[in-house]
Amino acid sequence: MRRPGPALRVGLLGVAVTLTGYALFAGWLGLHAQRYADARDRATQRIVGVVVEDGIGDEDDIRVRWTDAEDRTHLQRFPVYDTDRYRRGSSFPVAYAPGSAEAFPTDPDETAAEDDLIVPIVLGSAAALLILGVWVWRGLRFRLTARRPGRPMTARVRYGRRRTAGPRAPRTTWLELTAPDGTRRLQRVMWHPTLDETPADSPVTVHGSPRRPAVVALPDGTRLVPLGRLRNGPATGVVLDDEALRADLRDAFVLPADTVVRPASALWRRGALTAATGTALGVVAGFVLTGGSLVPAVAVALCAAALLTSTWALSAPQP
Repeated sequence: MRRPGPALRVGLLGVAVTLTGYALFAGWLGLHAQRYADARDRATQRIVGVVVEDGIGDEDDIRVRWTDAEDRTHLQRFPVYDTDRYRRGSSFPVAYAPGSAEAFPTDPDETAAEDDLIVPIVLGSAAALLILGVWVWRGLRFRLTARRPGRPMTARVRYGRRRTAGPRAPRTTWLELTAPDGTRRLQRVMWHPTLDETPADSPVTVHGSPRRPAVVALPDGTRLVPLGRLRNGPATGVVLDDEALRADLRDAFVLPADTVVRPASALWRRGALTAATGTALGVVAGFVLTGGSLVPAVAVALCAAALLTSTWALSAPQP
């Protein structure tokens, strides 16, 4: 059985990360939204509280003092939409369950606390569908373009880097395509290990129109997934090198022909580092943005980890 190529494996990884990350994100928030709704349904005792503080935090929350049937006084913070109506000293009707210290607004228009759990699920689904749509479009475009008639050209592998990036910054893979009439074009592609052994001016077959992304077929039959359209020059801020800067055993030793040399940095390590970075940033941002609340902080961490890893996969990483 033929093993799937790097482009397919990266694509499957990106789809899996997107689906898994969104499932965890939606499941975590959905579970707490259901618990909130169940607790609100049990709140049958109604009473009128008093707003003792307003304009709390960036969202202008309010703090309400209310007294239950056992004459116990409670202070509770509520997010509200109508911040102009609920000022300090105004009445705020609430409902609570007997024996509970948690109250819920009885105003049907004040659903901010529940919406804070439900709205991110909707926004997360939109982001997940967008990322999945990019992968579907990339695969569909590759299939359709590969079926178009091909034209012979020669190719030279180039490696791009940002002008302001350091030497360890991720690289991009480009092919400099030369037509029989001498016309040169550039096509960015997803990395494939065959490219590291492809000599300059190798004969290739280019499928697609001159103004759209082109699928390049190497002499051994490998078809490369295009990223972006055919260009007359590199993208803004990108410098092209003729050779990849490798640091493996081939630079210092003569190895047997059948020796398989692994990259110095495995592809999955960058993905794991990206996921860990997203999780750490998400935890910090979650606690800062939500005032130390655990539920949204975990949700933001899950969202950030999945989003950064999915974006990393979409960027066509290479060792």
